Amino acid sequence: MSDDFNMSMRKFLKQVGVTSQQAIEKAVRDQGAPGKSYAVKAVVTIEELDMTHEVTGTITNQD
Repeated sequence: MSDDFNMSMRKFLKQVGVTSQQAIEKAVRDQGAPGKSYAVKAVVTIEELDMTHEVTGTITNQD
């Protein structure tokens, strides 16, 4: 893959990571409970390529 492609992909993934973290932190701060765990799923879709990628996990509020 080209350097331009890699840079644009990294920029997108950084935006996904930063904005997702901010949204999760706000939701947990507003509605979360200390010690509670939450099932999490992130989905990335490129409709033009008929591609979907899912990542699942668990986030625990340690506060």
